[in-house]
Amino acid sequence: MSATHARKKPFLRLATAAVAMVAALGMAACSGGASTSSSSSSSAQVGDRSPEQIKEAGEIVIGIFSDKAPFGYIDADGKPAGYDVVYGDRIAADLGVTAKYVPVDAAARTEVLASNKVDITLANFTVTPERAEKVDFANPYFKVSLGVVSPTSAEITDVSQLAGKTLIVTKGTTAEAYFEANHPEVKLQKYDQYSDAYQALEDGRGDAFSTDNTEVIAWAIQHPGFSVGIKSLGETSYIAAAVKKGNTALLDWLNNQLVELGQENFFHKDYEQTLAPVYGDAATPDDLVVEGGVDTTSTN
Repeated sequence: MSATHARKKPFLRLATAAVAMVAALGMAACSGGASTSSSSSSSAQVGDRSPEQIKEAGEIVIGIFSDKAPFGYIDADGKPAGYDVVYGDRIAADLGVTAKYVPVDAAARTEVLASNKVDITLANFTVTPERAEKVDFANPYFKVSLGVVSPTSAEITDVSQLAGKTLIVTKGTTAEAYFEANHPEVKLQKYDQYSDAYQALEDGRGDAFSTDNTEVIAWAIQHPGFSVGIKSLGETSYIAAAVKKGNTALLDWLNNQLVELGQENFFHKDYEQTLAPVYGDAATPDDLVVEGGVDTTSTN
């Protein structure tokens, strides 16, 4: 119990910093590095660029979450941080360029690619057939299923308990699509931002909240009084980087890099750096990490 309380304050500081700094990060995304981009982008727009054109520009633009600790958030110093950001930094390093991070909402992850706002989306992006019609996904680097968190005093342990109740979801997420398709008896209360969805749960505006199990487990650990009564719902899903539809040069580069990263167990190291301090014994890297772009534990 004491360890949980000890971790709560840093999490709250990060959450507060995320809300306070989203605007600043957005402004930086619009203005930061403008001279570099303008001098080199005449040959191709952001989103359409090949690895060589990105190298020429000296900068890669990556879409991330700014309010989804421990995967993508703004830390106490106002800087992008998290599991996806460590991966983004490595992509930039291997290209020999700097990373410019742009905050995105869950529902806008495909749009920012189609509208040439980013080269890559790394915002904890779950691969689905519907999304694959709009973007090109690289091979996966993480795997998840859905989870449901609720107040411990009224814990939801089975989906049947949600009938007629209000479930909080974030727009554009796998959870929203899953419950709309499979459980029309559940009333969905939708939010654009993860921070708003979690706040709604804390305020009692809904009976439970569903998103990736990795996220609700991390959040519940930091918030006494809440429990993940449903730890795995639906099929195993995979998270991958996404590029604009048709950008095969950048897609191939990402897939080749994943093979090289797998040889050094990069994502296990990323997990230990960013996720292990949050999950503790609640999960292991082998439960969640995909190395080399291939899930060797899959039976499919």
